Amino acid sequence: MMPLRLLAALRRMLCLCLLAGPALAASPTGWPTPYTQVSGTSVDWLKTKGWWPLTVAWQPAFAGQNATVVALKANALLSRRGLDARFVPMASGVAVNAAISDGSAQLGAGGNFPLTQLVDQGAPIRVIAITAPNLKHQVIVPTASPIQSLSDFKGMQPPATIGLVLGSSAEFYFQAAAATHGLKLGRDVVLKNVSQDEQRRLPAELAAVVPWDPTATQITTDLKSGRAIDVSYPYNVYQGSFFVREALVRDVPDVALAITEALVEAELWLRLNPALAADVMAGQPELRHFSRPLLAQQLAEYNLLYKLSYLYPLGAFWGRQNTDIAMWLFVQGKLGKPLQGADYAARFADGPMTQVFDRLGWKIPARPPYIPADFWMNFVGNTLPAYDTYLTMKGPQAWPEPGDLTKPFSFAGKVHTP
Repeated sequence: MMPLRLLAALRRMLCLCLLAGPALAASPTGWPTPYTQVSGTSVDWLKTKGWWPLTVAWQPAFAGQNATVVALKANALLSRRGLDARFVPMASGVAVNAAISDGSAQLGAGGNFPLTQLVDQGAPIRVIAITAPNLKHQVIVPTASPIQSLSDFKGMQPPATIGLVLGSSAEFYFQAAAATHGLKLGRDVVLKNVSQDEQRRLPAELAAVVPWDPTATQITTDLKSGRAIDVSYPYNVYQGSFFVREALVRDVPDVALAITEALVEAELWLRLNPALAADVMAGQPELRHFSRPLLAQQLAEYNLLYKLSYLYPLGAFWGRQNTDIAMWLFVQGKLGKPLQGADYAARFADGPMTQVFDRLGWKIPARPPYIPADFWMNFVGNTLPAYDTYLTMKGPQAWPEPGDLTKPFSFAGKVHTP
């Protein structure tokens, strides 16, 4: 007679099989195999548009996003799905915007500032995934500087010169922080347009610089030539985006889906192989300015910290969050009109990611995993309510938990259940 414990275990296994539906082989990342291929008709369509191979515009000095793109390349995750691709490194979001707008690139990535400019210009793009959640920007002073906080710049004569990339998220952050600390532009501080690469050197004529990662952490941790006196988290919930030409979503949806699948599998591969991922990144010529320890730390901060539900393109949430940026840019004369949340949301396409989440058995989130449910109700003064960031968390969020799933999901050799 079969022991009761063994019988109960067999029954549980049978139930899991029935819940999971027809059996599919899964790679160690949990991705069902064999891979679904894009249709020959869609490939022909891409060729008629001059979009074969697909061109991916990416930014090496943009943490989080760079790891995802390296994983795409190293594992041939697009070609496994029938898409030939070439990867073109670019120096800034401005360059990516130009390439995606004129059609010379079909997949690109940028922060919330470049996205706002694309929306304002009516560029034919759709956001299909989120990347680089909460990319850290910091005000950094030389290690020997007497400045301990932004308030120390008040009343300085001559005004302190602050180096940053004008027209970027760094400028938005610094101006918001300066206003909160009672600083007046032109009286207490003056802004100077300085590239990320030059900021890394902390030129002697600058009282402070305002880089984003990985440059910010490189200065404070690797080079140890500067220290941070302020951080961007209280002023903006940073959102990076992967976006595609909207024609891919409209006319060849299997291509948009294949790209989205590849982006998600890239994140799974990074989680499964963090040490190998850091090695691969360190071997990329475009990342030669960054040490392997720094790349590993940035991987932990921007790809491994939050539940993977952060990838879901929540157009309504990000539209609402980015209206402050749009208003600031409008007041600065850098936008044609003050954009509303609906203007942003219209540029999001959540259909491909919804299909991916449904296939994998992941629950679609109501909000990003680092945002509390009462976030919008807790505004006080000029700064944002508290939310989970790398500087406040004790470790990565557990994932996947039962509440993250709608059906069993296999990852790293273990079956996780709702």
